[in-house]
Amino acid sequence: MFPNLETDRLILREITHEDADAIFSCFSNANVIRFYGQDKLESVEQASGFIDFFSESLKEKRGIRWGIERKGEKGLIGTIGFNAWSPKHKRAEIGYEIHPDHWKKGYMTEAVSKILLYGSETLGLTRIGAVVFIENVPSNNLLKKMGFQQEGILKNYMYQNGEVYDTNVYSFLPEK
Repeated sequence: MFPNLETDRLILREITHEDADAIFSCFSNANVIRFYGQDKLESVEQASGFIDFFSESLKEKRGIRWGIERKGEKGLIGTIGFNAWSPKHKRAEIGYEIHPDHWKKGYMTEAVSKILLYGSETLGLTRIGAVVFIENVPSNNLLKKMGFQQEGILKNYMYQNGEVYDTNVYSFLPEK
C-alpha cells in the first residue's frame, strides 16, 4: 500500500495515470525543467511513461515519488520523492518540482519537511542527498533552510539543452 502523507496544507499521495495531464503540465514547462537535467515533455503519453517509471521504481525499491496536492483541491501541483534509493546502504537522493503557479507559497518547504521525516523515521535513511544546479538559487536556498549541508561541487555533472553545468552536492544526515 502506498504511504500517503499529509502536512497542514498538502496531501502527498500516489501518482496515478489520472494525473498524466498535471505531470505533463509540470514537465513540459520550460521554467520547471530549466534546472532539471532532462528534456521538456512533448506529449501526455510521455507523462504516462513517467508515471509508469515512478511505479516501477517503488516496486523495485529504487525510489518513491509522491504527487503533491493541496488539501480540498483535486489535481497535482508538483511531485517530490527519493531517487537512487538504496535500502541496504540507508540512503537516497531527494528530488522535487512544483508548477510555477504555486511557487513562493511555502508548499515545497512543507513537502520536503514531511518526506525528510518519513525518510529518516520510516525508511531508516541515514543519508539523504541532493544534487542541484548551481544556478538554481531557490532550490539551493530551500535545501540550506531545511538543514542540508553543502559537500562540494560536481564539475560538468548535468546537461540541459545541450549545455553542461556544474552542480552543488548536499547531504542531510538525520540525527540518530
